[in-house]
Amino acid sequence: MALKVYVDRISQPSRAVLIFCKVNGIAFEEVTVTLSKRQQLTPEFKEINPMGKVPAIVDGRFKLFESHAILIYLSCAFPGVADHWYPADLSRRAKIHSVLDWHHSNLRRGSALLVFNTVLAPLFGRTPDPQVASEAEMLLSKSLSKIESVWLKGNGKFLLGGFKPSIADLSLVCEITQLQLLDEKDRNRILGPHLKVREWIENTRNATNPQFDEVHRPLYKLKTDLIKQGVEKFTSKM
Repeated sequence: MALKVYVDRISQPSRAVLIFCKVNGIAFEEVTVTLSKRQQLTPEFKEINPMGKVPAIVDGRFKLFESHAILIYLSCAFPGVADHWYPADLSRRAKIHSVLDWHHSNLRRGSALLVFNTVLAPLFGRTPDPQVASEAEMLLSKSLSKIESVWLKGNGKFLLGGFKPSIADLSLVCEITQLQLLDEKDRNRILGPHLKVREWIENTRNATNPQFDEVHRPLYKLKTDLIKQGVEKFTSKM
């Protein structure tokens, strides 16, 4: 049976898994689970992931959720995946795990809460919380500084001084690209002070293109739609 990958391309972790599969030539069937329609909460999907979140995979009889666990599994289970994604060397693997463990409660928490409480909440029938957004932006800015001072301090182009990307680079960069949905001045205010981060984002994008841009296309379209809606709303008030 072909590998099935359950995703919504608006989801940051979903994009990381899709890009990884495409870059590494892993054959799979993409199954869309539309978050804005709450399809992740259906009984059918909860048979695959009882947590009701994407991404998730089904490989034969094997089911797995949580994007980092999925990336690790794919790196090990499918032949032909280059060693730099998830090195065989245990010390290098452990360092990648340290980045991924840190990511969830720092960079991801800051980015996801900020974007949701400034842009996405209305799409899910929720009201944005400015206080949560403010606190999330502070956490996000601290996280970006930490990435520069800890994991991008070497001479490499990628995290941990690497010269080729790992699954940690892909996961974290897909998180940061969610900031594309913010207003341009807000995005520039947040990312502007972090030259190393901006260079690393571009390095990861270049290393995984054209798949990176193809998978991100729905995100870019959503950004265009949001801008159009904002202009129309402004015009209607004139």
